[in-house]
Amino acid sequence: MVYFFTYLIYFYASALALFYLALMIMSYFNTLRYRYRYTKKEEEYLKNYPDEAPGISIVAPAFNEEVIIIDSVHSLLNLEYPNFEVIIVNDGSKDKTLELMQEEFELEEVPYYYVYKVYCKPVKRVLRSKNPLYNKLIVVDKENGGTKADAMNAGVNVAQFNYFINTDVDCILAADTLSKIILPVLDADKHVIAVGATMRMVNGCTIDKGRITRVKPPNRIIPLFQETEYLRSYLVAKMGWSLVNAIPNVSGGFGLFDTNVVIGAGGFDSGSHAEDMDMTTRMVAYMRENRKPYRIAQCPYSLCWTEGPPNLKVLNRQRTRWGRGMLQFIIDHRRFLFNRDYGRLGFVVMPYILLFEFLAPIIEFTGFFFLLFLAITSQINYDTFWMMLLYAYLIGFSVSIITISYDLVLGKLYKRFWEYMKLVLFSAFEAILYHPLVVIFTLRGYIQYLTRSNFKWGQMTRQGFSPSNKANNKVSNAKEI
Repeated sequence: MVYFFTYLIYFYASALALFYLALMIMSYFNTLRYRYRYTKKEEEYLKNYPDEAPGISIVAPAFNEEVIIIDSVHSLLNLEYPNFEVIIVNDGSKDKTLELMQEEFELEEVPYYYVYKVYCKPVKRVLRSKNPLYNKLIVVDKENGGTKADAMNAGVNVAQFNYFINTDVDCILAADTLSKIILPVLDADKHVIAVGATMRMVNGCTIDKGRITRVKPPNRIIPLFQETEYLRSYLVAKMGWSLVNAIPNVSGGFGLFDTNVVIGAGGFDSGSHAEDMDMTTRMVAYMRENRKPYRIAQCPYSLCWTEGPPNLKVLNRQRTRWGRGMLQFIIDHRRFLFNRDYGRLGFVVMPYILLFEFLAPIIEFTGFFFLLFLAITSQINYDTFWMMLLYAYLIGFSVSIITISYDLVLGKLYKRFWEYMKLVLFSAFEAILYHPLVVIFTLRGYIQYLTRSNFKWGQMTRQGFSPSNKANNKVSNAKEI
């Protein structure tokens, strides 16, 4: 048993390292190709010829978001793109979220024949602005559905354009987001059903009237660890998988989706705790079952900044929910595993998720106690132990360093060199201080799902985007994290 488990850990770590090496190489070439293929010239073309710009609906659910809702809506309305609409779904907020929007944007209820193309909790009313300045804004007021997926479905039912953005009101989008995210759709030889982009931490950035005026690394420890984690996920993993059209999921924090394909696949699953991964998978399955060629693309540029968990308590809630969602996803979609009818989904995406995302926390946690057992029974070969430990550590640290260098290739968002060195320094301690906590919280999510515990959506204290909100932040908002 000792030898078996020792070699299991060794070969598992080696396989994971080879996968990341392959993803880094694929990501590097895919990023370079993307940079030279889509330049400022293409983006400016859509601005100069607005009739050529495809319409895009932006759907952002809001539940008890009074601290940030006004800045967030202004930010979305001020995006630099000729043809879009903003749909805010008030998901049964119990605070002043709706009242503040009504006052700020001069909203009034309008007659609207609401069609339930996909299921969601009942919609009470639809509101539009009397002010022509806000004619792009639509507010859907509905009963609380308990999940972001239910609120997203309510927005999809209203969306009038062929593509929509799935985002959150605690996210800040770059001004040129829509011009960048639509380019892979316009330049594809296959039907692009979704496009993802890099997400970053807004914690620490300077915000003025819903616009990021200065990008800085987070000023708190947990979001700082997540900054590198997010970059690694988007710039290495998803950009690499994009090259072979095998992206596992388009993030629920920010992504472009084909409206008709989402509706055809049945919309977001209101009972899912991993609605983004679930939706991406069912869209792919829908295209395969209907024998339609498709592509999911990834934009390497940082287009979305989100407010990360400021402390361990909120991180625990977030990763526990993600853990529940991961196990639920594996169980719900087990029929796709090694199913030849679903191509890459069955033979690449699902096996990767099962082996290197779902099983990883279990193997790491088991390996720790196995190591304790070996130490207590004096069975550790210290001649090779430190080499193995250093080998595993350097794999993760090297990937983080390379990821940060990729971000520099795309464009220097941080103005000072020491700000990048701050990311490098914290990456050196990620495996020791941050990652073990993520493993524990994820396993807690697995246990909660198996025991059918009473799931609750966590509480998150909003910092707000404007200085006044940050200075006077005394309101705790419920957030579907």
